Amino acid sequence: MNFPGKIAVMGGGSWATALAKLLLENCEMITWYMRRDDRIEDFIRLRHNPAYLTDVHFDVQRIEFSSDINKVCSECDTLLMVMPSPYFKDHLAKLSVDISNKYIVSAVKGIVPDENVLITDYMIEKYGVHRDHMLVVGGPCHAEEVALSRPSYLTVGGHDLPHAEKFAACLAGRNTHTITSDDVDGIEYATVLKNVYSIAAGIVHGMKMGDNFSAMLVANAIREMERFLETAAPRQRQICDSVYLGDLLVTSYSRFSRNHNFGSLIGKGYSVKVAKMEMEQIAEGYYGTNCIYEINKKYNVDTPILNGMYDILYRNVKAEKAIRQIAETFV
Repeated sequence: MNFPGKIAVMGGGSWATALAKLLLENCEMITWYMRRDDRIEDFIRLRHNPAYLTDVHFDVQRIEFSSDINKVCSECDTLLMVMPSPYFKDHLAKLSVDISNKYIVSAVKGIVPDENVLITDYMIEKYGVHRDHMLVVGGPCHAEEVALSRPSYLTVGGHDLPHAEKFAACLAGRNTHTITSDDVDGIEYATVLKNVYSIAAGIVHGMKMGDNFSAMLVANAIREMERFLETAAPRQRQICDSVYLGDLLVTSYSRFSRNHNFGSLIGKGYSVKVAKMEMEQIAEGYYGTNCIYEINKKYNVDTPILNGMYDILYRNVKAEKAIRQIAETFV
């Protein structure tokens, strides 16, 4: 098979829509898996995703839609996974065909809940996918800015760099710049951690702590990320590279950041339960906080910001108290 072969986008949210837009700039056809037939029917009729990034119009003649996950996985060579991490296992629960020889690209930006393992590790262990057939997509990049055709930056990670470069070329375009890396585990952990720290940044924004405090928070967050990556995924890396620091910055400060907006509600006094209800989309950092916290029981890395977010989100500790404790660790 001439990689990437026939590509399927697996998921129907905003990030899936943005990546589908990029793929169609370079690919003649794509397959697009969505769970709901009514959503597919509306998409074909309206020529845009009826629920996400509705300003992005598609040539639907170049898209083969399907709600049959087994059909899609059987017929396609490369599966671009773009489901929200909390529902990842549910999406794959109906999968009965062998995908061990497929190429899997994870743009999930999360960890498999309950399992507390990286998406790539889960696909290798559960479905027998070859390690060199696994790729990951990182930022810094917001779906909304892809939709607006603003300059966007993506990092494609893979153990097999030639494969990463080929898939990166499928996403590159006039306004989209791609970088490749072989730090697969580091990219996956970083995409989860930056969501956790974005919630923290949102909380201090909601509390009106000011720009000075916010800068100190993010500066300490990148140090904390570096400590965790050095322990959980040890290797040579530059933490100031765009896929680490850049993605952290855009997620912590952007008005498009769901995690920042979720945190901002909590900082303004909303309970965690009400803040979740107010969100129109999933704040993956909420789930990522619990996953990384559990994983860190194995590594024992010093993670005061992560611990503070866990206290707020899962132990009902008041935001003011948790943030004050985090501030005491600033350097």
